[in-house]
Amino acid sequence: MGTAAEMLGVSPSFLRALGAAKLIEPIRSSGGHRRYSRYQLRLAARTRELVDRGTPVEAACRIIILEDQLAEALRINEARTTGD
Repeated sequence: MGTAAEMLGVSPSFLRALGAAKLIEPIRSSGGHRRYSRYQLRLAARTRELVDRGTPVEAACRIIILEDQLAEALRINEARTTGD
């Protein structure tokens, strides 16, 4: 968690808040350390951008979840219309 927080320029408590908001759920190593995927780190970075602009963490997480759901719906719709 410390390495991920350092990479993003956030505190470990920020990453824990994202977990509490159900935005990201890291896997645990055998030693109990939190491990984040690149995708999760991108979500955390996007959250930080919104928070830096004044959006509360909980609202930023909800915005990102909705953005992700919209992107998935658009991908599904595109696949249906193109026959993929």
